[in-house]
Amino acid sequence: MAVPRQRILDLAKVQCRVFNTTYNPQRLRLGSRILHQRLKGPAIASYYPPRLGTISQLRSLYPEYDVVDEDEEDWVEHLNLAKSRGKGAPKKKRTAAESKKFTRRK
Repeated sequence: MAVPRQRILDLAKVQCRVFNTTYNPQRLRLGSRILHQRLKGPAIASYYPPRLGTISQLRSLYPEYDVVDEDEEDWVEHLNLAKSRGKGAPKKKRTAAESKKFTRRK
């Protein structure tokens, strides 16, 4: 004597409600197994030692000393040279009247 399919599905639905599992009669791949796993980010981040000794950290730790960042100075010098040649970033428009979007050409 065979049990009707609908009765088996009803039993599975009640079983999932009792044991707090997902009811999935079509057996679709929902990814719930992966979502229930612990996050790996903190474990991976704790593997690497913290970055210490950057110039910004040294400046904040020892404000009485003059710590020089040569890379930053080179970058600022490059920007100043580009601005002097007219190749720097354009000035930001502060109002709608200054914006090209709102000015009409005649």
